[in-house]
Parts: sequence; C-alpha cells; structure tokens
Amino acid sequence: MQQVQLTEELYQEARRRACEAGFTTVDEYVAEVVSHDLHDEPENLDHLFTPERLAHIDEAEAQIQAGNYLTSEQLDKELAKQRAEWLRKDAP
Repeated sequence: MQQVQLTEELYQEARRRACEAGFTTVDEYVAEVVSHDLHDEPENLDHLFTPERLAHIDEAEAQIQAGNYLTSEQLDKELAKQRAEWLRKDAP
C-alpha cells in the first residue's frame, strides 16, 4: 500500500471532514475522495447549447464587436439610475 503525505493543516482539515462524513479513519476518507474524483466524468453541457442559444450568443458577440456594450462603470451608473427611479415611483 502506498502512502501520501499531508501538511499538518491539511491533515487536520481532512480529519475534521472524515469525522463529519462518518469515516473511521482519514485514510478511508482520502481514498474515497480521490476515488470519487478519479471516476467522475465531466458533466456534458452540450444539451444547453441549443440553436437558439447559440444564435443569441452570436448576436451578442456581434454587438460587442460593433462597440455596442456598456463598461462595468457605465452599467453601475445605469443600474443606480434605474434603482433611484424605481424607488422614487414606489415611495409612499
């Protein structure tokens, strides 16, 4: 059986998590975590990229390339303005 060395801080965190998860030893916990990580397949997100969504992404990219976008500072100002208007309209 192979050994893995952990820093004291990392070992204590693994020990805490092992106890919380009901493992009797840190070795069992680490083995489970590593085993789970090695066997997990990356989630396939292809189904999210429908033709409609891809068209929307393409249109957004075209707008950005044409210079039709707001900087984060401009967006903050616009949102603050809209918030102020909304609060003014809904104020008693």
